[in-house]
Amino acid sequence: MPPPRTAPEAHGGPDPYGSGPYGPDDPREPAEGPGRSPRGKRRVRRALTSNVTITVAAIGVLGAALTVVDLGSFVDGGTKPPKAASAGLSTNDMLTKLTSASDMDKVAADVIANAKKRAYEEHQRELKRLKEKAKRDAAARAKLKAEQEKERLAKLNPSAGQNKAYGKKMNALKGWDRCWPSLLTLWNHESGWNERAENPGSGAYGIPQALPGSKLASAGADWRTSSPTQIAWGLGYIKARYKDPCGAWDWWQAHNWY
Repeated sequence: MPPPRTAPEAHGGPDPYGSGPYGPDDPREPAEGPGRSPRGKRRVRRALTSNVTITVAAIGVLGAALTVVDLGSFVDGGTKPPKAASAGLSTNDMLTKLTSASDMDKVAADVIANAKKRAYEEHQRELKRLKEKAKRDAAARAKLKAEQEKERLAKLNPSAGQNKAYGKKMNALKGWDRCWPSLLTLWNHESGWNERAENPGSGAYGIPQALPGSKLASAGADWRTSSPTQIAWGLGYIKARYKDPCGAWDWWQAHNWY
C-alpha cells in the first residue's frame, strides 16, 4: 500500500508557481487538475521572469552610464568653453564663406571710406579744440595767479616813502650824505623807488633797475621783494662804476641811463 500523502505544508508549503506537493518534475505530480497549471505554462512564467530581470539590469547599467556622462559635464564648475565658430574650419568651408559673401561694389566701399575719413577729421578737430582750450585755460589760470600774487604782495610792500627812507639811511652809511639829492632824483627817474618796477622793454628790475633783474640775487635771496637788498646792490653798483651817486646822476643826465 502506498504511503499516505502528507499535507503540502510538510514539503515547505505550496509551490509558488501553483504546483502540487511533489514538485514540478515528480511523475506523481499530475500535469493538470484543479489548482494546477500546465508544466509548459510554468516554464513560460520562469522564462518571462528571467527576461524581466535581465531587462531591468540592462536598464540600470545604461542609466548608470548616462549618469556618468552627465556628471562629467559638470566637472570644473559645470562649464566648458564653447568651441569657436571657426574651429576646424576646412578650406572648402572658407571658400564657401568667401563665395556666399559677394564682393562689395566700389560705390559702397567709397561711402564707407568717406565716412571713416570724416570721422577721423572730426576727431582731429576735436583734439585740436581741446588742446587750444587747455592752453587758454592754463594761460588764464597763470594770469589770475599772477594778479592775485601781485595784489597780495602789494599789501605787504613798503611804500615809496618807506623805500626812500631806507635809501637815505643806507646812503649815509656809505658816507655819501652830500649825494643824497642825486640818488633821490636818479632812482625817481629809474623806478620811482618801487621795488617791483620792471622795464617792459629791457627787463630791468627793482629800485636800481638791475639788468637783468637776477643780478640782484648777489645781494640776497629776497631780491625780488626786499627794498634794502635792492638798495644795497644799487649802491654797490654805483660805487664800482661812478664812485658815488653824484657821479651816477651826472652820467644819467648826459646819457639818460647809468
